Amino acid sequence: QVQFVESGGGLVQPGGSLRLSCSFSGVSLWFRLNTVGWYRQAPGKERDLVAQILPDTTSYADSVKGRFTISRDNAKNTVYLQMNSLKVEDTAVYYCNFVPVIASWGQGTQVTVSS
Repeated sequence: QVQFVESGGGLVQPGGSLRLSCSFSGVSLWFRLNTVGWYRQAPGKERDLVAQILPDTTSYADSVKGRFTISRDNAKNTVYLQMNSLKVEDTAVYYCNFVPVIASWGQGTQVTVSS
């Protein structure tokens, strides 16, 4: 079964940091060769792609550029999202999946930025 499991969310004050993790269960070669992304969905809004990592390059949505860093550990089938200088508008449920989406969505991890 192809599945992503996200973790690391929580409540943080504006300006704070969090590190999210996403573990993939499936064929390791598939994980290593494909683009993986972090998506987020705020209440009442669509799910958007905020960061993606190809085997050797990264790209970010303008809203998080310079604040978020995506990385991957292929040996662990894991993708990370380091989030710094968090803003209230970063509050959302964060998910990971391939880009484009070809696996089932996991439960996600809630990130709440509030004072």
